Order: sequence, then structure tokens, then C-alpha cells
Amino acid sequence: MFPETPCGDATYSIAQLAEAFGVTLRALRFYEDRGLLTPRRDGQMRVYSEVDRKRLAWIVRGKRVGFSISEIKEMLELYDPAGDRTRQKQVTLEKCLARLEKLERQRDDLALTIRELRDFCHHLEEDIAASLSEPPSQENRYA
Repeated sequence: MFPETPCGDATYSIAQLAEAFGVTLRALRFYEDRGLLTPRRDGQMRVYSEVDRKRLAWIVRGKRVGFSISEIKEMLELYDPAGDRTRQKQVTLEKCLARLEKLERQRDDLALTIRELRDFCHHLEEDIAASLSEPPSQENRYA
């Protein structure tokens, strides 16, 4: 499906990666400008490696759950292909737990706001219904 380099490592064009991950070409160039992806050049063409594809998977997942580009970059920079990635996993777990806590607080705040808004709407509906069932006042009778 994807072209192979002489040593057997898959390579990808910018269009192939963009389509595979549902991102724009502009997004891939942005990630490259920020140092998140490092494709090699073949003339004017970008050639992405399997490592770039794996990094892009991290980037897309990180963006989807709300991490900033700088947070994603920090997590990616901890990757040590020769190591066991324990430090990268620890930092990522800490960031995930902090993000989860923040989202849960936002959810709770949003639930409270929804309840208050529903109560306010109910109060307004009762006021409107009461005013419609009352006879008009003397001042408004001849207006």
C-alpha cells in the first residue's frame, strides 16, 4: 500500500498521511514547523517515515483530548527509542490525569449551570402563565 525504502521501512507522502489521519496538509506542515514531525526531503517532496506516522498518531490523539501543541511536543520529546519509554509514559499519564480532572470539573460546572438555567426557565414559564390567567388591571383596560 505504501512505498518501501530500500531497507524495508515504510514511507509516506504528505497526502497519504493527511488522508490516513483525517488532517489537512496545512496541519502537517504546521506540525513540521513546530518540530513535531521531521520528514526528510526528496527534492521538494516531503517523505515521512514510520516514526513520523507514529508521532502523528500521538499528535492527533493528543489534540482530540485537548492537549496543547506544547504539551504534545513535551510528551513526544521524552520518547527514547532505545529505552523503555517509562519517563514518557509517566509524564503522559500525569498530563492525562490532570486533563481528566479539569474536564470533570468543567462537566460539574456545566451541570450546575444547566440546572440553574432550567430552574430560571421554569420560573419564567410560571410567571408568564400566571400573568396570562390574570384579568387585565384597571390601568390597561382602556389602553
